[in-house]
Amino acid sequence: MTGAVTDRVTDRATDQATDRATGRIRVLHVVKTLGLGGTEKVMQFLVQHLDAGRFEAAVHSPEPGPRAQQIRAAGLATYVGQGQNLDRALAAFRPQIIHVHRAGWPEPEFLRPIRDYCAAQPRTVVVETNVFGRHDPSPSGRVIGCHLFVSQFCADRFTRLTGIPARWPDYGVLYNPVDTDFFAHALPAGPAFDAPVVGRISRSDPGKWSRLALDILPLLARSVPDFCCRIIGGVPEAEAYVRQHGLEAQVEFLPPVSTDAELAAFYGGLAVLAHANDTGESFGLVIAEAMACGLPVVTHPAAGERDNAQLELVDHGVTGLVAETAEQYAQAVAWLFGHPEEARRMGQAGRDKARRLFRAQDIAVKLGGLYLDLLARKDGAA
Repeated sequence: MTGAVTDRVTDRATDQATDRATGRIRVLHVVKTLGLGGTEKVMQFLVQHLDAGRFEAAVHSPEPGPRAQQIRAAGLATYVGQGQNLDRALAAFRPQIIHVHRAGWPEPEFLRPIRDYCAAQPRTVVVETNVFGRHDPSPSGRVIGCHLFVSQFCADRFTRLTGIPARWPDYGVLYNPVDTDFFAHALPAGPAFDAPVVGRISRSDPGKWSRLALDILPLLARSVPDFCCRIIGGVPEAEAYVRQHGLEAQVEFLPPVSTDAELAAFYGGLAVLAHANDTGESFGLVIAEAMACGLPVVTHPAAGERDNAQLELVDHGVTGLVAETAEQYAQAVAWLFGHPEEARRMGQAGRDKARRLFRAQDIAVKLGGLYLDLLARKDGAA
């Protein structure tokens, strides 16, 4: 455990006494790691934007990561790493609300400390952000009182597959937060749209890719010979494909980025974001952030009951284009290259939609309202 964490935890007794005196509601967010992934970023934005006058938020994770320091820099407590198991974090912080961020499937060992805590503190409210919209019918899953889906698609699919109506207060939809204010400030005029540059960004994970992302490249090379493709999160298969097709002069593989400032710089140099992922998106944070920067997005549907929230974010012909084949996809990208005013119009429509639906401050206000309603219901049922 780092010294910064130790110092913060040492002061818990004083902090808790102050919070009891002011009546703030203690909320512990629980996540499995504090890396740079989308789940961790969403959690960080939620805790940092909650109303600090009404809520005291803290974070537990068994695994450290770069977000731990960022969260502490915002003045929030963390219970992280060696010796800071969930049992100890719950005993030290004594939350009235526990907010778990997880995939949604059964995880009895992960939830056991929460079940034990709630058995002793039965008025505790337990909420989960159900990242992938999965169903947990296990006994351990019953400790969760409210399941929040990250898209309407996830809620609708959950009801379709389980027959359980996704209705409040047992279920709800809360979009992931995006720092739309920052992106608007960083790119007030949006991207320049002055060059045929397409980009994609993801983790460096084969599971985040589709063959579409590769098969469009030689097609674009024929229709738009001077195009450029910038890729963050390249995988060995992609690098080999580029070499085999002689596309090294047109495709750039870039290192990962870790801040929204770096994201804005990346998006600001593109004319189109190409989203291609065969597993689809339960929300699509990369898409939402590109929209917040004013970029049109080209995406594709996922097959069967895979995630398809990318189609909830990208309105065909309004905030971007939806294509099904490599030929259609390459044509969509080339069309946006050749129609910069239409691309700008779609980008602005995407920016407006992102600000209206995903603005981090507004999402946190909604979450605070959900917390208060759940607490009131719990107290009324006691």
